[in-house]
Amino acid sequence: MIPVILSGGSGSRLWPLSRKQFPKQFLALTGEDTLFQQTIKRLRLPGMQPPLLVCNQEHRFIVQEQLKEQQLETQATLLEPFGRNTAPAVAIAAMKLLAEGRDELLLILPADHVLDDQPAFEAALQLAGKAAERGEMVLFGIPASRPETGYGYIRSMPDDSLPRGVVRVQSFVEKPDETRARAFVESGDYFWNSGMFLFRASRYLEELKQYDADIYDTCLLALERSRVEDDLVLIDAATFECCPDNSIDYAVMEKTRRACLVPLDAGWNDVGSWSSIWDVHAKDGNGNVTKGDVMVHNSRNCLVHGNGKLVSVIGLDDIVVVETKDAMMIAHRDHVQDVKTVVNQLDAQGRSETQNHCEVYRPWGSYDSVDMGGRFQVKHISVKPGATLSLQMHHHRAEHWIVVSGTAEVTCDDKVFLLTENQSTYIPMTSVHRLSNPGKIPLEIIEVQSGSYLGEDDIERLEDIYGRSQATALSVVAS
Repeated sequence: MIPVILSGGSGSRLWPLSRKQFPKQFLALTGEDTLFQQTIKRLRLPGMQPPLLVCNQEHRFIVQEQLKEQQLETQATLLEPFGRNTAPAVAIAAMKLLAEGRDELLLILPADHVLDDQPAFEAALQLAGKAAERGEMVLFGIPASRPETGYGYIRSMPDDSLPRGVVRVQSFVEKPDETRARAFVESGDYFWNSGMFLFRASRYLEELKQYDADIYDTCLLALERSRVEDDLVLIDAATFECCPDNSIDYAVMEKTRRACLVPLDAGWNDVGSWSSIWDVHAKDGNGNVTKGDVMVHNSRNCLVHGNGKLVSVIGLDDIVVVETKDAMMIAHRDHVQDVKTVVNQLDAQGRSETQNHCEVYRPWGSYDSVDMGGRFQVKHISVKPGATLSLQMHHHRAEHWIVVSGTAEVTCDDKVFLLTENQSTYIPMTSVHRLSNPGKIPLEIIEVQSGSYLGEDDIERLEDIYGRSQATALSVVAS
């Protein structure tokens, strides 16, 4: 059995903590580990191979860093140039394995879900494996315990041809209103759609080729034209752009006659909204969930997430407050789904707050925007031991670098020299320059940019050890 972990997402439902360049699976929302790391760790089971990852190319270095932090083993990572939903992602993963002469069972898992009951999860896997070995297309269904209107539902019916405990999928139901949802719960025949599946690689491709040949053919060509770098597969963008955007549910599971369901009662939560975050956390005597420097007075059933500033909430009930360095979101718990609408409006205005945090992570470390004005910008840069930024130049700005801690190796035109704590240097406009950390502790510097144009696209990249193209180049601290 091989897990295929789908690590996509736009980062909109848990904004402002989640962003497009740093979606929720890379956040530690329910413990010390991120959701992505938790997903991989729960798969350390007998007979389970290391996972195959599918993620966006923009998240490549975040994925590698989070794997390295926990020394997590994987088979390969498929890098999508852009999202095309779950059906193409799983198709390319299955095609890659078949091309290698392998045809194992594929366990399809989103990277951003929570499962609290590990023994129940393992028992469900055992049962699902029996059905999948027979060629069934297994979906894991969550017993519908309340009239939830935010989930899709699956209607089940008995089938004596299936292993005991497995039921046949009768129909899929879109998100219902509360009246219908209540009727579904009372009937006992309905489950929530978890988005988790188990089937043999060849069986999935057989069904996909029959019911959505366009996805099948495009993915096959995209994989053939992809570039392989060590354990990375960079999917060909020009071909993949032509691929239809569709989910496993719509493309295959709603059409196949072999769809069956294994109940999964394992404390599942898709952490799909701020109300879900409130659900999964321990609460005080008044039902409040708090994180960070937070003070709550005379308030009930609130979620307050601080991220640096002191946040005080007084005399409020059922309110969500999320504070980050560059944005704050306040909503009633019954309306947190509308966060996505706000994010869409911000995107339409070209606001950067939906894309990145003030602190932006890069393969060499991170940078944090401290202040900016008409002709200046100040950033705090942290460079990991042994890491090196790209060799580059700027046409419209000069830079001043001040070392706060650690040792910096600076290249400026034909000079290479070291700077230590409290030392500084000046990088003139159009000078070819590079910043490296030759030491064994993180390098912290303050960068002051000044000039007529400070846009992130003012760069000419000359060398880059991380293999990033000129098209994705940013500034000296964003590259």
